[in-house]
Amino acid sequence: MILKICGITNAEDAAAAIAAGATAIGFNFYPRSPRYIAPERAADIASPEGVRRVGVFVDEQAAHIQEIARVAALGVAQLHGAEAPSQYPEHLPVWKAARVDDAFDFSIYQDSPAEALVLDGPAGELFGGSGKSFDWSRAAVSRRRVILAGGLDASNVAQAVALARPWGVDACSKLESAPGKKDHRRMTEFLAAARAALRA
Repeated sequence: MILKICGITNAEDAAAAIAAGATAIGFNFYPRSPRYIAPERAADIASPEGVRRVGVFVDEQAAHIQEIARVAALGVAQLHGAEAPSQYPEHLPVWKAARVDDAFDFSIYQDSPAEALVLDGPAGELFGGSGKSFDWSRAAVSRRRVILAGGLDASNVAQAVALARPWGVDACSKLESAPGKKDHRRMTEFLAAARAALRA
């Protein structure tokens, strides 16, 4: 199961997330994000073997993704743009992010080579970290591995997991005291609730 904390910008938040049980940490390499981190800074943030390092990208060239992955020691590319499978980086697992609204059609991803779908709420110009949720029960129809994102925190993750039965969960903005700065208590409470829900 995936317990991901996204929008990591500093070593203290990464260490707290991992200590609380995160199995993945996310770094946002989209320059317009309030949680943007330079690849060299991400490289300086340590994580133990077994914790997946995920890079968030928006319509980035595959070659550039692979270079950032090399610098920042990434294990997964999470793609939030309109990337076609032919644009996916080689030799790097992809989590394809999608915004779920009333018109969303899961079938368009049925044959996707992505390892998982990261399902987020509709969020305008934001790519990740919007805090917007969606009808989680819709995710239950997907035949793909699903990671739920969008507006998750300790108060609602159990309900979300019960409705969607996902492979994992991903939280960001609801666990912050300010953009890019995690509230460690909220993060710890979320991870405990998520772990219990995914194991139920």
